Amino acid sequence: MQSNEDLAAGSGSLREAEQAFQAVRGRLFGIAYRMLGSVSEADDLLQEVWIRWQTSDRRNVRNAEAFLATTTTRLAINVRRSARARRETYVGPWLPEPVDTSADPALGAERAEALEVAVLMLLERLTPTERASYVLREAFDHSYERIAEIIGHTPANVRQLVSRARKHLAAGRRASVAASEQRRLLTAFVAAARSGEIAGLEALLAEDVVSYSDGGGAVRASKFPVVGRHRVARYVHAFAGTFWQGVTVEPVEADGHASVRLSHEGRVVAVVTVSVTSDGIDRVLWMMNPSKLAAVAA
Repeated sequence: MQSNEDLAAGSGSLREAEQAFQAVRGRLFGIAYRMLGSVSEADDLLQEVWIRWQTSDRRNVRNAEAFLATTTTRLAINVRRSARARRETYVGPWLPEPVDTSADPALGAERAEALEVAVLMLLERLTPTERASYVLREAFDHSYERIAEIIGHTPANVRQLVSRARKHLAAGRRASVAASEQRRLLTAFVAAARSGEIAGLEALLAEDVVSYSDGGGAVRASKFPVVGRHRVARYVHAFAGTFWQGVTVEPVEADGHASVRLSHEGRVVAVVTVSVTSDGIDRVLWMMNPSKLAAVAA
């Protein structure tokens, strides 16, 4: 087996390899996170990409960024195929792992597309190749020809994959409102939730609102989505007296949208956000699984 010194001599220094990798790492993370919906899985995947990059014969690589993006996407497709089985055995609703986007709003992408939690949930319905094609096209503006090279399909097939993905997402997406309105209603929701006032909660919620709580079986959380204005208001009211005691609420930007980080005795216990339409709050998302909160911890 070749040593690192041999590899460095034959393929350029590892320092140069690391510089090339770090120059595009944000973009690679943006691809991996959108494909997997998990910060930890995206970080693990990039570690594998780095290993492959440093041990490759880089003399034959004409475009380092293209090589790394291709490797990242192909590995992510493989992980997604195995992730389906894990999702099926997950305890309770599965929500994407929130990531703090205040420092890097687009996670290395030209656009913030496919970053919102509600959209990441819809992306779970796509096949791995549909998801990869959509992410590369809509978030990173790759040409159909480039995507075809990455995933091993023809450009015509890629166009079909992107078209199908758009239709799937259009069927589940609703017209959104301005970011300022989403932030206003989130603030109002948290205030009403802490007070436990049912009438105040119902005034903020759309008729068909759905509340998802992701505890992953590690903490106490509803194992089923709660549906409907009255039921969600009653659900939030039921734990108002205990859940919010001693909790500190801090505004954060997670996945490009206003959220709140809830801490108890210095430990982050939840991240909460809402999606909003002209009818009011239509999704309440409670991320409470401790293993998914590291990326937004203080």
